[in-house]
Amino acid sequence: MIERRKIKIGAKYIEAFLINLESKNLILLRGSRGYVMCGYLNMKAAERFKDVAIKITGISAIKEALKTSVHSCTSPARKLGIYKGQPIKEVLKIIA
Repeated sequence: MIERRKIKIGAKYIEAFLINLESKNLILLRGSRGYVMCGYLNMKAAERFKDVAIKITGISAIKEALKTSVHSCTSPARKLGIYKGQPIKEVLKIIA
């Protein structure tokens, strides 16, 4: 199953995806400047590609993803002011 939603963040929108895999769900929140992803995110690859990438963990639904905080992020994300422990709702305002 694949679920896709548009979520309003201020005056902009992000795309939210949930992909049901074998044992877990893959969650992706995509803005125009970067993305937030669940534990499936390979941070070394995201860093190598110079992506504005933010990793979240311990979630299995889009609703939960919106209520969590940053587990880790790439250096391009840190340059935008994103930091470990920051609420995802704040991050989404930056990357929307």
